[in-house]
Amino acid sequence: MSPALFEQMQNWFVSMPHCATLGMRPAGLDEGRPTLAIDWRDELVGNPVTGVLHGGAITSLIDTTSGLALFARLDQPEAIATLDLRIDYLRPATPGQPVFCRAECYKLGRQIAFTRALCHQGDPADPIAHGVATFMRDSSPAVLGGGTTS
Repeated sequence: MSPALFEQMQNWFVSMPHCATLGMRPAGLDEGRPTLAIDWRDELVGNPVTGVLHGGAITSLIDTTSGLALFARLDQPEAIATLDLRIDYLRPATPGQPVFCRAECYKLGRQIAFTRALCHQGDPADPIAHGVATFMRDSSPAVLGGGTTS
């Protein structure tokens, strides 16, 4: 994907209402592997006693970054949908610190794409979560609005 098109897709992803509410932001792109981040905020805390971010925020970050990683491998936009998402929560996120998620699409099939992602708080060698996902691809003209059906 061209850098300009990828930037457009990345900005679209983080502007979706769910992502915007969580405060997702772009945090880098390295060799086709995007990184998104969420800053720690009180309203994202899952346990008020410990101040640890809610697992749902981490799940959304992994799913979104993984979908964006798929787009980094495409020549043009297409419709995708998460088919399966598995996450291992390795440790609680440290309160007050942002969470970064870097993902890669390691296999791009005609109909299915496979991704893996890692969440950390500045040190990828000390991850807080690891995720793997599969996505359905659909580049048919009717889905993308570029064709007519009869």
